[in-house]
Amino acid sequence: MKAVLDGTVIAEAPKDDLVSIEGNWYFPPSSVAEGVLVESPTPYTCPWKGECQYFDVTSGGKALKDRAWSYPTPYPTAIERVGKDFSGYVAFWKEVQVVD
Repeated sequence: MKAVLDGTVIAEAPKDDLVSIEGNWYFPPSSVAEGVLVESPTPYTCPWKGECQYFDVTSGGKALKDRAWSYPTPYPTAIERVGKDFSGYVAFWKEVQVVD
């Protein structure tokens, strides 16, 4: 599967390597293109997944604030609930299209 922003692939991995949580596809950190994500200071803690790290997504001179997120150290109960360790996996907001 691919995460695409304005025609540029910014993440790519086999579907079996992704994790689907609440309608969002989470990509393994190694599948995200170098230099696309810039850590954001925006704070958020999900009640069941844990502390979230937001990222600004940059591609082709375009910067989209807080359009990607990750859970660097999700709660153990969240990993159990999802059925797979998704530590550090990255999901993208609507401007980034996830396609097969």
